[in-house]
Amino acid sequence: MNLTRRTSTLLAALSVTGLILTGCSSNEPAAAATESDSVVVREQWVKAADSGMTAAFAELQNTGDSDVHVVGASSPASSRIELHEMATGADGAMVMRPKEGGFVIPAGGTHVLAAGGDHLMLMDVTSPLTPGADAEFTLEFEDASSTTFTAQVRDFSGAQENYEPGTMDMDGSATPAPAHGG
Repeated sequence: MNLTRRTSTLLAALSVTGLILTGCSSNEPAAAATESDSVVVREQWVKAADSGMTAAFAELQNTGDSDVHVVGASSPASSRIELHEMATGADGAMVMRPKEGGFVIPAGGTHVLAAGGDHLMLMDVTSPLTPGADAEFTLEFEDASSTTFTAQVRDFSGAQENYEPGTMDMDGSATPAPAHGG
C-alpha cells in the first residue's frame, strides 16, 4: 500500500509538472513580421513653412528580405500629405505629381526622399513649421502597418518645383502649376 501511495503521488506530481510546462509553452504562432518592422528612417527633415505647402525628406532603409511599399503618410503638421515624385511632363519640363502606387523600398535597400525627387508633400500646413522645431510623421505601409518618426524643421530655399497641370488643389480644383519649395 505504501508503494501504491508513492506511485500515485509520483504520477500526480508528473501530471502537474506536465500541465505547468504545457502552460509555459505556447502553441500560438509568433506574430507575423510587418512591413514597418523592417524600415529604418534616417536623415529625416522637413522644409520650414509658415503656411500652405512644404515637403519632408528622409532615407528609408529596408532591412528585410522583401520589398516594402509605402502607400501613405500623415502628420499633425498638415491636414493632408501626398506621396510625390518628380517626372517629365508633357512639355518635357520636370513637374511634381502624386506617385501612383506609392514608394517601393527594395529588400535590403534604401529609398531616398529628397528635394528634387520623391518626397512627402504637406498640402496644408496646420501651423508654422519653424527652423529648429520637430514635426512628427507616420508612414503607412501596404500591409496596414505603420511607423512614426520625428523630423527636424530646416530652412531650405532650393528645389523650386512645379505641379503637373491637372493635379488637384485642396478644394478639388485644378492646380495651375505654381512654383513652390517642395
